[in-house]
Amino acid sequence: MLMALGTFVFSLPQLAYQQLERSLSWRHAASERIGARAAHQYVGPGEETIELSGIVAPEFTGKPASLALLRQLAGEGRPLALVTGTGEVLGAFVITSQRETQTLQFDDGTPRRIEFQLTLLRTDDAQSANTGGGA
Repeated sequence: MLMALGTFVFSLPQLAYQQLERSLSWRHAASERIGARAAHQYVGPGEETIELSGIVAPEFTGKPASLALLRQLAGEGRPLALVTGTGEVLGAFVITSQRETQTLQFDDGTPRRIEFQLTLLRTDDAQSANTGGGA
């Protein structure tokens, strides 16, 4: 297991990502002052996003149905617990976007290769109480 989002497990047979990009920010409010630089005060954490990207090659690894399941979870809009394969709980995340590029089609149009990118957004602490997954 590489990671779990709710009940969805990222793994080689199911859906493996090749790259994980994590972006975090912190908020600082500014108060303007006459004759001096603005005063800044830390007001809390900002947005945290995680982008997962990888390739599904049904003949070798991954299942196109896994991408469909992620679209279904995204459509439900519920925060899901994101847990690494080592057991680290990263928090509650929602799926905000999913991109797919299908190439190398068979005669019937079935792709031999699907590149995907999934964007996850961490929700605030009030929403993180409901971190179960639907499947």
